[in-house]
Amino acid sequence: MRAIALREIKLGFRNPWAYSFMALFALFSLALLLIQSQAGMSGYTSTTGTMINLILYLLPLMTLLLGSFSLTSEKEEGGWRLLSSFSLRTHSYIWGKYVGLAVVLLVIVSIGFGLSGAAGALFGRGFELQAYGRFLLFSALIIFLFLGISVLLGAFCRNRWQALTYGVGVWFFFILGWPTILIAVLGFLPYLWIKPALVALIFFNPAELNRLFLIVKMGGGSILGPEYYQWVEWIRQPSGSFVFAGVCGLWVLAYVELATWIWERGRRRE
Repeated sequence: MRAIALREIKLGFRNPWAYSFMALFALFSLALLLIQSQAGMSGYTSTTGTMINLILYLLPLMTLLLGSFSLTSEKEEGGWRLLSSFSLRTHSYIWGKYVGLAVVLLVIVSIGFGLSGAAGALFGRGFELQAYGRFLLFSALIIFLFLGISVLLGAFCRNRWQALTYGVGVWFFFILGWPTILIAVLGFLPYLWIKPALVALIFFNPAELNRLFLIVKMGGGSILGPEYYQWVEWIRQPSGSFVFAGVCGLWVLAYVELATWIWERGRRRE
């Protein structure tokens, strides 16, 4: 697995897509610095809410495309056939891909935030350390969770065009279409079922789950409304962070293991 991860890191930084997203994220982080110069970054404000939404628009799409393209390109260019001629387990291959891609994406995000932090320090308008850490952690969790989905897409799709179509579709479903879909589904349920269903459905959207967790941790739980009162209570408890980490871990494990199973089935058919 280590050799596959190191190989993926090298290939990742040779990929022009990685540098395109790195430039885009750096530009995005510098824009956040301009926003921060006009409003405070202490606690949850309209400014921090805008920043959360901007991160949610960019990072999941970037992760879905880079991750799925990495696996489908192996199918199209024949790299997987060469590797499969060695005594390489599918489990080690998929997890090595995941770890290598995670490192590449984390470097991209760190450089983006690092540029904004350096520019802020230079002009005396830097982020507060606590806010910087929270947004960096939030971005890392988005990467880990959506990278699991992207690996699954890469195992399922046959080529990059198919991965592009499905990746954009998944991004649209979880990021743009989720509020409309959620309202439509809840509208068909009896009134007493709406609140439990709302709580349950949140766990099926990694972006929304991370967004709510960050908002509550930043002290903005009151804006969510009474429907999320139980969420606010358990997230504020010391055990809330451990439960959240466990849910995120299950997300990653489930999707990567499912991708391994799909890839292994395809390998046996060859």
